Amino acid sequence: MNNFVYHIPTKVCFGKDTENEAGSLLKEFGAKKALVHFGGGSVVKSGLLDKVCKSIKEAGIDYITLGGVVSNPRLSKVYEGVELGRKNGVDFILAVGGGSVIDSAKAIAYGIANEGDVWDFWARTRVPEACLPVGSVLTISAAGSEMSEACVITKDEGLLKRGYTNNLSRPKFAIMNPELTFTLPWYQVASGAVDILMHTLERWFDKKRDSAQLTDAISIGLMKTVMRNALVLKGNATDYNAAAELMWAGALSHNGLTGCGGNWNPPVLPGDWATHQLEHELGGMFEVAHGAGLSAVWGSWARYVSKDNPEYFAKLGKDLFGMGDGAAAETVIKKLEDFFVSIDMPVTIAGLGVTLSEEAVKELAHKCSFFGKRTIGSYRPLDAGDMEAIYRAAKG
Repeated sequence: MNNFVYHIPTKVCFGKDTENEAGSLLKEFGAKKALVHFGGGSVVKSGLLDKVCKSIKEAGIDYITLGGVVSNPRLSKVYEGVELGRKNGVDFILAVGGGSVIDSAKAIAYGIANEGDVWDFWARTRVPEACLPVGSVLTISAAGSEMSEACVITKDEGLLKRGYTNNLSRPKFAIMNPELTFTLPWYQVASGAVDILMHTLERWFDKKRDSAQLTDAISIGLMKTVMRNALVLKGNATDYNAAAELMWAGALSHNGLTGCGGNWNPPVLPGDWATHQLEHELGGMFEVAHGAGLSAVWGSWARYVSKDNPEYFAKLGKDLFGMGDGAAAETVIKKLEDFFVSIDMPVTIAGLGVTLSEEAVKELAHKCSFFGKRTIGSYRPLDAGDMEAIYRAAKG
């Protein structure tokens, strides 16, 4: 097991009706004027936004609102939030929504607290010196942004989707009421379940954590919990216990717990992360749901790299699926793909409704390689040519 630092300052308020605690939590963390950030009309139609704002008002805290976040959050909305926040003297950002809203809130928090163009942080030309405090009222179990230091934003010009990690943006609190997920379309629930699994699998394929037995056991338990309860929710969207298990798994999958003992090299997260990088370009170019994009490319990535350290696939097959020692990588890969299919998730890019031309394959790989300037992945480093091969294999 490698050295690591595990510090999770996010206060979690979990359970029924916890959205009513938004005001008291903002007060606890010293907010004077909050920007309440949200996405589309669902939080308005459901009455959730009104509940949250009522709680804030009752706590004696001033606030303004900004909606309009889309599923792959855009830099243009971040710029709008930064300008609005600076103009109104905002000192706290409260996200009401899922990972996209929370990521947009984090980016706005960076932008208000630092001079210059906030995109510089995603372009890796500057490092932020500060970040306004961020809190969240979670409405979907998926990204884990409610407890993580990660944030993904898409630049409108060129549709460049980029991630950035820095502990400055780790939320001060997360309000997590599983009941808020009951009205989500099944596709979003299933896509969220895949994202949770992938956050764990990306860390699993980390050649630096051979002896992290407890971390491996936590990872396997988390993935089994997600797979079991996703199927429960497919049959009954309002099963509170299943929704609660999925929501808690989403937070734990991406708050650093399942990477402890791995290749800890801040700000780089432990693990491989090639599948996420490949999907980011798909999401940026084609507006696909993140989790669905992950399931569409994971199998092709896995087959491409499986000859390197096949024992990792064998161990995954034994621990996660109860296979015998030395299970073939293809058998393990197919088993996980079968699960994706069972929850109506795609296992090819064609299954996303996207037809990739050869020109698109090359563009995706060119962007993913930062225009030929980087490789991705640690399990097996991949250059632009490798990325092209995986996109072609995933076309379907």
